[in-house]
Amino acid sequence: MGRCIEFFVPGVPVPGGSKRAFTNRKTGKPIITDASKSTRPWMSHVASVAAEAMRATEDATPLSGPIRLTIEFVLPRPKGHYGTGKNAGKLKPGAPYLHTKRPDATKLLRSTEDALSNICWKDDSQVAIQRVRKVYGPEPGASVQIEDATPELQLCIPKTRRQLIRKGRMIGWRGG
Repeated sequence: MGRCIEFFVPGVPVPGGSKRAFTNRKTGKPIITDASKSTRPWMSHVASVAAEAMRATEDATPLSGPIRLTIEFVLPRPKGHYGTGKNAGKLKPGAPYLHTKRPDATKLLRSTEDALSNICWKDDSQVAIQRVRKVYGPEPGASVQIEDATPELQLCIPKTRRQLIRKGRMIGWRGG
């Protein structure tokens, strides 16, 4: 079985926003920075928690090869999800579990995934399988699970594609 690293990053997750580019006047080279100032502290925090988790494993070297990444982002509930008066502090019966407001999952994933490069893996292009979920919860943060994409898992994907192609469900897909 392949390696598996799991850890929880406490704190309110911050999305990886747009990038800003400008030219260095002295060197003439382009410089690219994050447009959001709050992204850098989140990424730094993710990196430090991930580095600690890696040191706790038998092999602290970054994973090589294909990776399966699972992240659950836990975001704080707004005050409107709770009752008032004698029901203050109690969650309303209709309060949702899944977070469907901003920030979107792909931008949360971007900042967190970029922070893990060179710590848990060499390059984020190694992430072949991603599973992301946004939920409300009492303790905001990100629950991260990183695994080697095992040969069994890799073999499952082409077989599934072949089955779908035979059934005519891969409309517009052009692959091998």
